[in-house]
Amino acid sequence: MKYQPPSASASPRFAGIKTFMRLPHVKTTEDVDFAIVGIPFDTGCCYKNGARFGPDAIRISSTLMRNYSMNLDINIFDYLSGVDYGDLDITPGYILESYKQIEEGLQPIIDAGVVPFAMGGDHSITLAELRAVAKKHGPVALVHFDSHLDTWDQYWGQKYAHGTPFRRACEEGLIDTEHSIQVGIRGSQYGPEDVQGSIDLGFDVLTANELHKIGIEEGVKRIQKRVGEAKTFLTFDIDFVDPSMAPGTGTIEVGGFDGYETMTLIQGLRDVNLVATDFVEVLPTIDPSGKTAYMCANVMHEVISILALQKKAGKR
Repeated sequence: MKYQPPSASASPRFAGIKTFMRLPHVKTTEDVDFAIVGIPFDTGCCYKNGARFGPDAIRISSTLMRNYSMNLDINIFDYLSGVDYGDLDITPGYILESYKQIEEGLQPIIDAGVVPFAMGGDHSITLAELRAVAKKHGPVALVHFDSHLDTWDQYWGQKYAHGTPFRRACEEGLIDTEHSIQVGIRGSQYGPEDVQGSIDLGFDVLTANELHKIGIEEGVKRIQKRVGEAKTFLTFDIDFVDPSMAPGTGTIEVGGFDGYETMTLIQGLRDVNLVATDFVEVLPTIDPSGKTAYMCANVMHEVISILALQKKAGKR
């Protein structure tokens, strides 16, 4: 059995229970290539809370997504089967307990070889996801689109927050930093030691300024060269996108990337061996237009389309 959305000609897009792309809500890994997973946790936020409502907003926006990617010339469900797995259990206010729940909830999906598309929630959730991924695959490459490094050591003496997950992940041996890259970093910093801290951990850091200067095509080449054939975790923070196009997030930074630039970068990942993905920091309560969630849904759609391309080519 193949899981795919119903035809919009038979059922209007605004009707029915809201799932991602109107996929069937089935908690299964059988005959499934990818699973949409909500992780509505935002206790790790250090400024504006509300990303716990991100999964709902992304699902609602995604009802406009159709099966065919014109950019990549692929019909997703000619090659893939996917479900909306629903949300994982979390405990609001308790980050360590929630980490256990996220890891345990995600493990069956990863162990089955299904690619999870996790929707946050704040960026702290990625540490728990990487723990689950590492149990199956060992240390993985990280392709990290963000305006922030998220490799700080602590906030207010606390080691776990949405600005610390990748330092903790490196300390735990979850990331193959030799093949990892952080893309789009910008904004004010505490000092030059912030970027240097990521470099010292082994990451390649492609700042927004540098990416604007070298251009998207060269940026794609740098990502591909860095990652190579390594198994890869893609983590996409919506604040990678310029706040003029994605204002609904907790810590905006000017000087980012527009929709075309963002989608072109994503399309450049077509040869990357993706084993897990997440999309975080959508905060819908401060974006009544819904364009931030819609931007995120489009990015997810394009990554799913990449999986379909790879399946068509016999690469997965």
